[in-house]
Amino acid sequence: MSEGLPPAWRAALRARADQPPRRPRVPLWAGAARIGSVEPTLFPDALPRALIGASGLVQPARRGYREGWQVNGELTGTLHELALAMREAGIAHAWRDEQLAVTGEDGQTLGTVERAIVRPLGIPTFAVHLIGLSPEGRHWVQQRSLTKPNDPGLWDTLVGGMIPACDSTQQALERETWEEAGLKLGQVVDLRCGGRVDIRRPSGDGPHGYVVEQVEWYRCVLPDGVVPVNQDGEVAQFRLMRENELCEALLREHFTVEAALILLQAGV
Repeated sequence: MSEGLPPAWRAALRARADQPPRRPRVPLWAGAARIGSVEPTLFPDALPRALIGASGLVQPARRGYREGWQVNGELTGTLHELALAMREAGIAHAWRDEQLAVTGEDGQTLGTVERAIVRPLGIPTFAVHLIGLSPEGRHWVQQRSLTKPNDPGLWDTLVGGMIPACDSTQQALERETWEEAGLKLGQVVDLRCGGRVDIRRPSGDGPHGYVVEQVEWYRCVLPDGVVPVNQDGEVAQFRLMRENELCEALLREHFTVEAALILLQAGV
């Protein structure tokens, strides 16, 4: 671990990644499974009254001593209708037409949901990141586009993104590596899994959101002459950083929380 990252900074970073919600939240259930959490008044404030109740999309519910909300009907279909209603109410964020897995606390996939509403509903998400090193040990990092809805302009790992419901972790890693860096995994060497970080904190993309995310990260080496080139317009630039430059940017909070945690775990 570099001496440039003092214990107080590392503790503060971990605290930023594990924060309680800004406002109280209650469980969101599908059948007997807890699939997320919401602010208690989210649905009454956002949805027409006809969509709330036993014959609607959601209804108040109780499990033991806990009060919360129950999703009615077939999960994927109901969440689709709920996403449309939340978009109409201006709560759905950055609509992507991308389905993410909805899991119970046991990790079993129960259905899928439009990405735009996972944060207001507190639904756990899954992501994959890739650390890229040069042969001499410098770090390839990307600066997020200034038009990104989350963390615009901050520095990030070489590659990172959510895992859609249709992808395995490996498939998502392959796709993100091409879309963000223009690289095939066959072009890198020493690719291996590095670890996992967990994020629990208020979302920065709206007042009602809460991030619950599990990030699996990998590391690799880009041989000399292999240079990342963005394909999807979501990266402003790539840069090779030496460890002292990387540490300085981390200390100044110029990296996303997720990337900083991953780099910390990687031993920067």
